[in-house]
Amino acid sequence: MKRVRFRDTAGNVRGGRWTVEDGEPVVTAAAGPYGRIAFGDETYAPDEVDILPPCEPTKIVCIGRNYADHADEMGNDLPDRPMLFLKAPNAVASHGSHLTLPSGKERIDFEAELGVVIGEQCKNVSESGAMDVVAGYTCLNDISNRDDQEIEQNWVRGKAFDNACPIGPLVATPEHVPEDATIESRVNGEVKQSSSRDHLIFSVEELIAEITEYMTLEPGDVIATGTPEGVGPLEDGDEVEIEIEGIGTLKHSVKIP
Repeated sequence: MKRVRFRDTAGNVRGGRWTVEDGEPVVTAAAGPYGRIAFGDETYAPDEVDILPPCEPTKIVCIGRNYADHADEMGNDLPDRPMLFLKAPNAVASHGSHLTLPSGKERIDFEAELGVVIGEQCKNVSESGAMDVVAGYTCLNDISNRDDQEIEQNWVRGKAFDNACPIGPLVATPEHVPEDATIESRVNGEVKQSSSRDHLIFSVEELIAEITEYMTLEPGDVIATGTPEGVGPLEDGDEVEIEIEGIGTLKHSVKIP
């Protein structure tokens, strides 16, 4: 199932199902959104409604250096255990948004990531039971302010500013997303990152077990599983697409004053 949150034509916030024909993508760069969004007896074309973030996290738990090629391109060693940092709800932005990012920075990067959406309150989850607490997967852009990230330890300025975490357009249940699902980012139509989730150093199950040893996860919380190589700077007016096989494409643009 593919679940979506949206604001309907009357202004009501709804949660519905995003249905597409077999083999048809949810969103493509060229053709835009396919299928229908259903809520009760009502159905909508995706471009008839405002797509909202597919969940309302109390926190986004992010993983650093979870692809070896990305650690290498950043000149960093591989971690012995998952590197954890947080983004707060203020960072969440939706599919289709025009995001205002911090001004006066030398480099603000895009980072395509698979997002894991938690389905139930959980603590001390074992690897074997990890998938029982997963509601599904979504696309995520871990937008990063490198200027401040490089000079602070907690990365609040570098990672947790407003609009630093676009997610969406929907949550796809795990059976839709292959173990080797492709992950791609495009900026103004040009492919920048191209990899797959089977290159993760720490698996989704390992991440959930590690995180819940230290903190309780709530329904709607998101784990950002890390980004592959190819990250790069954004410029004012750029159009960004994060596409993950089995989910669809998260699209947004940026404004840098």
